[in-house]
Amino acid sequence: MTHLWVRAESRAHEQRVGLTPDGAKTLIAAGMQVTVEESQQRAIPLDGYRVAGCEIVAEGDWTTAPDDAIIFGLKELPEDGTPLRHRHIMFGHAYKGQPSGRVLLDRFQAGGGTLYDLEYLVGEDGRRVAAFGYWAGFAGAAVALRCWIAQGHGGIAGPVHTYLSAAHMIADLQGALVRLGTERPTALIIGAKGRVGTGAADLCREMGAATTLWDMDETASGGPFPEILQHQLFFNCILAKDGTPIFVHEGATTTERALRVIGDIACDPDSDFNPVKVYDRTTTWEEPALRVHEHPVLDVTAIDNLPAMLPVESSEDFAGQLLPSLATLDDLDAGVWGRAKAAFDQAV
Repeated sequence: MTHLWVRAESRAHEQRVGLTPDGAKTLIAAGMQVTVEESQQRAIPLDGYRVAGCEIVAEGDWTTAPDDAIIFGLKELPEDGTPLRHRHIMFGHAYKGQPSGRVLLDRFQAGGGTLYDLEYLVGEDGRRVAAFGYWAGFAGAAVALRCWIAQGHGGIAGPVHTYLSAAHMIADLQGALVRLGTERPTALIIGAKGRVGTGAADLCREMGAATTLWDMDETASGGPFPEILQHQLFFNCILAKDGTPIFVHEGATTTERALRVIGDIACDPDSDFNPVKVYDRTTTWEEPALRVHEHPVLDVTAIDNLPAMLPVESSEDFAGQLLPSLATLDDLDAGVWGRAKAAFDQAV
């Protein structure tokens, strides 16, 4: 019997989960064993999982789970250096040259476990079967707009937080914009046809920001792209890979520009392929804006778990996309799981 173990998230502010109670009920009805850890911060209450028939265990018990259990989480594991012996489903951020990723892969090698990276669960067409992208774009645009609003008041953006729903986030932002006045920024989105770019565009539209939508055709020349500097907001919404052009060069901070905020929603600053060269680290919920230049100001916001700002909506959306693949976990050598295993084998 396939045993799926849903672990609690250990990262601060991370209230999302990749399996809903309804999804767990579906898997159990199909003959799967589902264990769910207690969690102090998960947005979806534990009672629903209990009613669905899941076994409930203490937070963090995955470390002593049976060897055949498949451990399912979203964000990073505690960085304690322990070898990883289980099969893990999670976002590893380990295949694009990230230093922390190499450490994670070494832990899997030491323990004999396997990473099935959620970013590399793809269908035969190469497209991801499940992604948080839309909500990353939506929330990332909201944070960038907050940075721009704070600049309008002569300051820098303060801490961000979770919202009960997208409607609550929109209402909060609209109130902040009204206090600033009638001005609205212009924005340019690269990756506008994808999930992330669509989310960012929808938020900008709700806020009345005039938005230029770019995708592969507009960046095929390889750059440079002076149009980016002519907009007040720029959103990088593409998954960078070898050959991705540079969108914002190191010298952009001192170039004449209208650009005031970069929302690097793709958020991969320590990747070899990062196309935004004016910053080198992610930002946080406590300090969402990194000021990379003064006079005129330029802030970068690059939070790497943006959908967690809308934990219920993003969890339900992602879990619904992923459920058909979870239902095939009894055959890890085929389909999306086989392709994810191949990506892991190549990386290690």
